[in-house]
Amino acid sequence: MSVIEVKALSRSFGKLRAVDEVSFQVNEGEIFGFLGPNGAGKTTTINMLCTLIRPTSGSATINGFDIITQRSDVRRSIGLVFQEAALDEYLSAEQNLRFHAYAYDVSPDVREKRITQVLQLVELADRRKSKVSTFSGGMKRRLEIARGLLHNPKVMFMDEPTLGLDPQTRRHIWDYVLALRKESHLTIFLTTHYLDEAENCDRVGIMDRGRMVALDTPDKLKDSMGGDVITLKAADNEAAAKELKEKFSLSPVLQDGNINFHVPHGDIFLPKLMQNFQTPLLSISLRRPTLDDVYLKLTGRAIREEEASGKDQMRAMMAARRGRG
Repeated sequence: MSVIEVKALSRSFGKLRAVDEVSFQVNEGEIFGFLGPNGAGKTTTINMLCTLIRPTSGSATINGFDIITQRSDVRRSIGLVFQEAALDEYLSAEQNLRFHAYAYDVSPDVREKRITQVLQLVELADRRKSKVSTFSGGMKRRLEIARGLLHNPKVMFMDEPTLGLDPQTRRHIWDYVLALRKESHLTIFLTTHYLDEAENCDRVGIMDRGRMVALDTPDKLKDSMGGDVITLKAADNEAAAKELKEKFSLSPVLQDGNINFHVPHGDIFLPKLMQNFQTPLLSISLRRPTLDDVYLKLTGRAIREEEASGKDQMRAMMAARRGRG
């Protein structure tokens, strides 16, 4: 059953087309990920689905409610963890949650019980009276998750939930996310440009320049590469590439002094290669394709190459919104 339905959703900021006719569905209880670099349109899409900005065209529903005509119902159906911290650091953890409970009209007879439950869930019950200003980055993010869960939403939106956190804290946050899905069947919609995080998703939509260029499970996306990745370095790379084409009907690519190609079941192929290959080899390696390989194949760029330009794209978008772009 689909809890999110998106049809040809678009958003422009002046001349900049941030999201361009994106369509997809998210199933109830699914962890759905948007993978892509900064500036790809991930955050703009989330902002539209969460009713923070209006789409230029297209439509979408959350939990059966229209994001344009039923905004209040949509907001009651969702929880939010923003990319930037949105907590009042002068208040305690429980005061932040209590304020959120008032804003979402959580019934007084269950309010305090829910505050205790969500603080226990993210292991902050012992710090409930501590000011948020004394919390680490990981603790703040956990408190934001608790706040997003307080009113029992159907969908939790998480925009780059581990951005700026160290690897150990990132792993800790993901432990909570996976536990949430298992315990409550909560639908989780997140954006990320971390490849290891995208691997945790049931399905991944790859965004590029405002468009959805692929959508499937991580394994199926990697299988679409045509098999495992083998990298060779030979005494004569051109001769080795020719032999690979003629003898094994492969399509090797010469890159950075190496030969790269894809084959199904590389562990089975390699012994056959070693037995029948004539050109002397200097090195050989085998690995499974990554989502970065998929992104590179689909867009011609690696995600890491796009990170440097993310701030420039954001500046362009903000300038366009002010009428200067």
